[in-house]
Amino acid sequence: MTTTWTITPTPVDHPDSRAILREYLTDIATRYWGRPATEVEVDQALAEAPSADLEPPTGAFLVARLPDGTVAGCAGTRVVRPGLNELTKVYVRPAHRGQGGGARLVAAAEAAARSLGAETLRLDTRRDLVEARALYARTGYTEVEPFNDDKYAEHWFSKTLG
Repeated sequence: MTTTWTITPTPVDHPDSRAILREYLTDIATRYWGRPATEVEVDQALAEAPSADLEPPTGAFLVARLPDGTVAGCAGTRVVRPGLNELTKVYVRPAHRGQGGGARLVAAAEAAARSLGAETLRLDTRRDLVEARALYARTGYTEVEPFNDDKYAEHWFSKTLG
């Protein structure tokens, strides 16, 4: 099923952004711990992985909405250094998966990164996020050597933007 999504830059402090970021972190923390994440754990994750830099000129935060305005997902990009951006916080709500939204979010984040001067986009992810790793491979990312020591990073990817 293909759905028309609207993907737009949205301030990270907008209520829709705050809600989808919290849902994203709840989802990945729950998967990591193998049990429902607590509110305290999600609050801690939000504090450990701030998103304030996902706004111009240091980044962009994108929110995907269905035609009726329902928030379906998000993605972000941040400038690491001139010419290099990070792809982060790519998330599609479970009810909206399997509709091509993840690839659309990645493409929109790539366009946002290009507008910020990026020539290369990189990311890290965990081994248990198998769907994410498949998405990145499908959208042209290549697994590379580790470029950080993030305690949750187990796979690193990079893509040259054309």
